[in-house]
This record gives sequence, structure tokens and C-alpha cells, in this order.
Amino acid sequence: MKSTHLIIALLSSTIAMNAAEDFSKPVITKEIRKEKGKDVPYMFIDGVKVHETDTTKQPLPPVVTPGEGAAMTAPPSDAIVLFDGSEKSLTENWTDNKGNPSKWKLVNGALESVRGAGYIHSKQKFGSCQLHVEWASPTKAEGQGQGRGNSGVFLMNNYEVQVLDSYENITYADGQAGALYGRSKPLVNACRKPGEWQSYDIIFHRPLFDAEGKVTRRATMTVIHNGVLIQDHVVLSGGTGWDGPHSASEYSAHADKLPIAFQDHGNPVRFRNVWLRELQDKPSEK
Repeated sequence: MKSTHLIIALLSSTIAMNAAEDFSKPVITKEIRKEKGKDVPYMFIDGVKVHETDTTKQPLPPVVTPGEGAAMTAPPSDAIVLFDGSEKSLTENWTDNKGNPSKWKLVNGALESVRGAGYIHSKQKFGSCQLHVEWASPTKAEGQGQGRGNSGVFLMNNYEVQVLDSYENITYADGQAGALYGRSKPLVNACRKPGEWQSYDIIFHRPLFDAEGKVTRRATMTVIHNGVLIQDHVVLSGGTGWDGPHSASEYSAHADKLPIAFQDHGNPVRFRNVWLRELQDKPSEK
């Protein structure tokens, strides 16, 4: 099945959501440990420590080789094009975290992260959506683990799909390319070689909150990496923010629509061909 057809099939399946969500799953436990005189939070998801490096406790996803070719996927007619490779689309659609022009560079039709420039944010704000983005880690592979080709795609400024050079580069499973950072490891490692263009197709349904700020429906993510399904309608058990070396952030109530963002993690990662289709929440869920 062609990846486009796979995306359509998955999109149709994810729209039909189960209203009776079981908030008892996954099982999350927490503890505080004293380390070097400081309180350090630890989180366990179904018994597995967040950012567990022991592969006997958290096995690494199997490696698969994606299909040949990484041609750009043209946006459909109803897509909102956020970046098309032009200077105009950079200046009109993107900003830094203070609303000023971003210091990210335009290099050969791609957005390139600049160390110290901070995250780059879309000026438009979105909730539930289908997002397509293509990215490439540096051709010259430098560093290892989390220090090699690190960036991230953030939905609603809060929920991260990890970008990392995970081609023959070992790190903790819930932090490798395609992970929902700290929450869900990918089903497989479908990374291409350093410098080669890769694609994410992300189907995201936003979380819902009540008047008191309590989450009433958790976010869900489906992610296709280079045409390979790696996150299968995963219920996001909380936030993906850093809360220490072995803990992730919790949900915190926010607006119904927020920007898309790409992370500056100090590595010159590139992004191109960014487009988005807004998805409507069902009337009963608004």
C-alpha cells in the first residue's frame, strides 16, 4: 500500500474515537529519590522507567529499512502550507518565541536550526491536525546518543515527536527518532542515513480540559516515519516535557489552538515541505 493511501486509512480510523476512555491505563507510578543531596523525580510507565537505558528492561525497537526514495510529498488542495522553501514563507509564517523574526537560516530551500536561536514557532495556531514535515540530520554525523542530530516537532507547542539521527546511533528507546518523548517509544526504527531527507506524517487529536483545567480526553498520536507506521493511535499519557532525567511533564491546561514548533537543540537539523490539514473535533467533544 502506498504511504498516501496508508495515511488516509489511518486518518479515517483515528477520527472514530472511543468516548469511554480508560484513564487507568497505562499504569503510571512516581517516586522521589535522593541523589547528591537533591530530590530527583522518577516516573514509571507500566513498570518501565522513563528514559530507561537498560535494554533488558526497555528493549530498543527493531530496525527496518524504509522504501527507497524520499521525494517531497506535495500538499493536498486543502492544506495550509507553512513552509515551501521560500524566504517569503519563512518570514510570513514563522517567528521566534517572542514574536520576533527567527534567526533560523534558509539553506537550499530548507529551514536550518541555528545554535542559540531557540525554537521556531508557526505564527498560526492549530489544534487537532494532520501534519506533514520533512527533516534531515547533518550529513556529517557528530556526537552520539542525544547529542547527534537532535531536534523535535512540537504539536501545540507542547507535545513532541522526537527528531534524532537514530541511524546506527543508540540512545534510550523513548528518546530516539519518532518517539513521543518520554512517553512512547516507536514501534520500529525507520531512520535513513545521516543527511538523507526523511518524512513524518503525524495525525494528532488534541487533549480536552474541563473548566477546572483537568484533562477529560487525552491527546492521541499516529506517526508514519518514511512511510512506516511507528506510533499507532497512541494515547498520550501526559506531557512530553523534560522533568528530570527519568520523568516527563504532566498535562497542563492550555488554549484550544497553539503554534507548531521545531526545536533548536544545538544541532543544525533541517526542515522542509511543511504543511498541515486541520481536523475538526467531533461536536460532542468541543
